[in-house]
Amino acid sequence: MATNWTAHYQQKLPDILAELRTYVEMETPTHDKQAVDHLGVFIVDRFRSLGCKVDIIPQSTYGNQLRVEYGEGDEQIMVLGHFDTVKELGTLVREPWKIEDGRAFGPGTYDMKAGIIFCYFALKTIVEENIPLKNKLVFFWNTDEEIGSVSSEKWIREEARRSKCALVIEPAAGDGSLKTSRKGGGEFVLKVTGRAAHAGNDHALGVNAIEEMAHHVIAIQSFTDYDAGTTLSVGTIRGGSVSNVVPDYVEADIDVRISTSVEAERITTLMNQLSPVLQGAQLTVEGGITKPPMERTRGTEELFLQAQAQAQLEGFTLTERGVGGTSDGNFAADEGTPTLDGLGPVGDGAHASHEHIVIDAIPGRIAVLLRLFSSL
Repeated sequence: MATNWTAHYQQKLPDILAELRTYVEMETPTHDKQAVDHLGVFIVDRFRSLGCKVDIIPQSTYGNQLRVEYGEGDEQIMVLGHFDTVKELGTLVREPWKIEDGRAFGPGTYDMKAGIIFCYFALKTIVEENIPLKNKLVFFWNTDEEIGSVSSEKWIREEARRSKCALVIEPAAGDGSLKTSRKGGGEFVLKVTGRAAHAGNDHALGVNAIEEMAHHVIAIQSFTDYDAGTTLSVGTIRGGSVSNVVPDYVEADIDVRISTSVEAERITTLMNQLSPVLQGAQLTVEGGITKPPMERTRGTEELFLQAQAQAQLEGFTLTERGVGGTSDGNFAADEGTPTLDGLGPVGDGAHASHEHIVIDAIPGRIAVLLRLFSSL
């Protein structure tokens, strides 16, 4: 494939940006099913216009999931992304679409509507240029990723099990690197019940739930192991009533991030082994690690090297790194499917008011996708 596709997409930039603006100006907060489905209908039409088979998976609470298939063959490449955002309706008033200093701004540009558009234009070229594929492409466009993929996880895992590999079109790391590992994580809630008493008259009769919690806050924080990539953070504590009453209840939210499944098991065991320090206190541990880590496996390394080689053919270099945040790639990797993440746009500001993508980087990112789609 001798064509310089970066130059090809450089000429297509006005069309690409116009398409992105259309997506961005259809706001899609996860919890607004009607808004998410509005963009979903548009995406269905766009991919069907390329000859894709599109299955709409109905959802009662969140937007309908979209499975888009192109090509033939027994083996398939899974391409994974989402079009819901954390930005509520009306955000466009404060954060309008704009192009400034070589960057395109707007809610969802970076995280991650641009990634879906990159796939659309890569596939459009494959169709128009009649470029052969070695394997079938299956795009799974998720609608509730921003809240943990509560309705889509089962579909993602099922699709991953059927796939030769998974390409995740989440945005690149800040320096443009692809993501070859991601931490997993979740949240525990520790609830402590004590016994209320008058702080002056009956202090000795009380069991101070906050005192009990204090012992466990120190213990939980000590489970952190930076060398292993494990962190625990007691982020919020709620409890007590007034200062002259021994508090009988308190609860804490604990954020957990882990880099390996071994650490996930260690932390889960430690949290569930917590026991009362004060006589009469009771503990309840809820929650857990909901997203497994995306570990850098040999299969992931091979995918990265393939992407790196394709970028070199386009005249630029790709690098890799591990990151702390999670994505749907964590689920695909947990199924044993080689997974490469961060193939979407270069930019910054996910979930922030300065969210944007770098326009000059767009042609090369789409070119690499086209080459991966046709070479894997």
